[in-house]
This record gives sequence, structure tokens and C-alpha cells, in this order.
Amino acid sequence: MIYRKNQKNSGNLSQLGFGCMRFPRKGLNIDIARSAEMVHSAIERGVNYFDTAYIYPGSEEALGKILSDGWREKINLATKMPLFLVRSAADFDKFFTEQLKRLKTEHIDYYMLHMLTDLNYFDKLRILGIEDWINKEKLSGRIRNIGFSFHGRSDEFIKIIDAYDWEFCMIQYNYLDEHYQAGTAGLKYAYEKNIPVIAMEPLRGGKLAAGLPQAALGEFSAADKARTPAGWALRWLWNLAEITVVLSGMSSPEQVNENITAAAESQIGMLTKEELKTVENVKNIMLANIKVHCTGCGYCMPCPAGVDIPTAFGAYNEGAISGKLKTRMNYLMMAGIVAKSPQFASQCIKCGKCEPLCPQNIEIMRELAGAKKYLEPIWAKPAAKIAKKFTIGGVKTNK
Repeated sequence: MIYRKNQKNSGNLSQLGFGCMRFPRKGLNIDIARSAEMVHSAIERGVNYFDTAYIYPGSEEALGKILSDGWREKINLATKMPLFLVRSAADFDKFFTEQLKRLKTEHIDYYMLHMLTDLNYFDKLRILGIEDWINKEKLSGRIRNIGFSFHGRSDEFIKIIDAYDWEFCMIQYNYLDEHYQAGTAGLKYAYEKNIPVIAMEPLRGGKLAAGLPQAALGEFSAADKARTPAGWALRWLWNLAEITVVLSGMSSPEQVNENITAAAESQIGMLTKEELKTVENVKNIMLANIKVHCTGCGYCMPCPAGVDIPTAFGAYNEGAISGKLKTRMNYLMMAGIVAKSPQFASQCIKCGKCEPLCPQNIEIMRELAGAKKYLEPIWAKPAAKIAKKFTIGGVKTNK
């Protein structure tokens, strides 16, 4: 296994991290025996970063059992606080204590605030006392490193990075997501600030490993018949100095073996110009069916009517890859549930102020109408309004 230095604490992290959201199941429950075989094998072969979360069904409990009998001390354990369930300062202790119990541990090596979307969201946590709580838990030793996982725009990511002395962060990143969410701009900014970046969704939930268009498979095969699509996607990430850990959710021993083999062969700057061109060709094939060629630059913002234009277009494009249901749910979360005020595409008043500002010359008003139709079924906004009342997004503050 190859390790990368944590810029914050000089520790060594395996460049492959084990995502525990997709443990194999037996019926409705996690198959503990099979999962333990995978986890123990990965540890023996050098993987030392394991990631789970409160909201991954059964994952924390399963990992707690699997890491008993001395395995826990060999790894860095990461998990996340379920922010959308937090309503008061008391919830910080409530969820964290439950997580320690589930994981059968006295401390978390890498603890995250789960699914931050913008600075306003973090400010609401501050008002509830999150900074004092973090300081208390770090002094007690129950949290070793504090970070956040991010699902929002790159400009908001940068604001969050600057808002606190973070020790690491997690972003969605792969060869399709250079302009999605935190994107390359966010990745490079965190790196310049010496904040370790954990890259999640390296295979886009498996979509970059299986189900690629035939033309994309042809590009990969012509360049290297032996290398799988997953191998290409992972190597593309490990080629980058800005990424500390590539987190892969593995659900079979075969996936563990393939990913560890790829990690052992991969290092910064290893891909040739020809290999990078191959990945670029595949990306262009994958993106051929996207709806709007928006790079998320934000030059069109702010919108007088409150529309978050880059988020709307990002979700609209995401639907072509990830499917309608998941995309709609993510969009409702960002534009309605955790946003300070509603930011839906349907709020467009066709004032036209945005279009002259767009470097891509996108017909923004027309495309927002398409995004509205795709992303906002009749139930969407009422559902977001109700959900907001039960999340921190609905907590009243004076800010």
C-alpha cells in the first residue's frame, strides 16, 4: 500500500480508503461474516482509513463488531454527525455518544459534520454552539481530527474552508466532477490551505465502473485492454497530488482485491499524456448527453429572484448520469431544505440579467424552464417546506 502524508498532523493515510456504506447484505441485514473478511483482508494489506456514517443503515454497528479483538487499533476510523437530524445543542452529544457506542470505541480519528452545503448552514450550527462542542470533544480526546463532508457549490465550499480551522474535508470528485459541487477549484483551494482532501464517489456510485456507453468502453480498451473502467477512474484520482485518500465503497472481496491492487501500483503524476487524453475522451462521451454545459463558475449570480442557477443546472445535468429520483432529492436538499431561503429554478422571473454574464453563452432562462420541469414535480416544493421544519435548516436564528 502507498501512503500519503496528512498535511495537518503528519500522519500517514493509505491512499485507498474503505467506504463502509455498501457492505454486502444477507437479506435486509449486513452480512457480518463476509464484511469482516473484506475489512480484515484490507487492513492486512495496508488500508488504514475506514469511513462510515450515522445514517448508513447498520454500518456503524457492523463496523464496531468487525473491528473488535484488536483490529480497531490498526486503523483510522471516520464517521459523520447527521446534521439534518440536529435540532438543538443537546443533539451533538446525543448522536456522538450513540456513535461511539455503536462503533465500540472511545474515540473517532476523523469526525465529520455530514453534508454541509453552504456557509449559512455552518453558521446555524455555530449559533447552536458547534465550535464549543468540538473544542470540548477534542480536549477530551474523543475526536482526534475534525472535518466536514460537502454537497454544495464551489464558492460556498471555499467560504466554509475559510470559516474554521478544519483538519480535513471530504468532497465528491472524479473525472466527471471537475465542475460539480466543490470541483477542481475547491480541491485546489483546500490543498493550498494544507487541508487533506478525502475524495468520495470516485466511481459515481458504480456508474464509472459498470454501464459505461460502448464508445467509452472502446476508448479504454484501445488504450489498455487489461485495465478495467474502475481502474482507470481510481488511477486518475491517485495521479493528483491534491488528494490524500480516495474513498471507495466496496461490497465484495473481488472489489477489495482490485482496488488494493490498483492502489499499490498508483502514484502521483504516473499517468502519461496519452492516458490522460483517453480519460478526457471518455469524459466527453459521458457528458455528451448532459442538458446544460454549465461549468458552475457563478458569474451569473446573484439572481435577483433568488434562484441558485449553478445548483439548478448541476442537478439538471446530474440527472442524466445518476437518475431522476436521487437527483431530485439532492436538489431539494440544496435548493429548499437547508438553504437560507428558497432557491428553486421555478423562481425565475425572466429578467434576463444573468445571460449577458455567462461565459458559456447559455440561454439561462430557457434552460431554467427545462430544469424546473425535470427537477420540480408538483410535490417537490411542499415536501421541501415540510422537511425544512424538521432539520437545522428550519432552526430560527437572528442572523
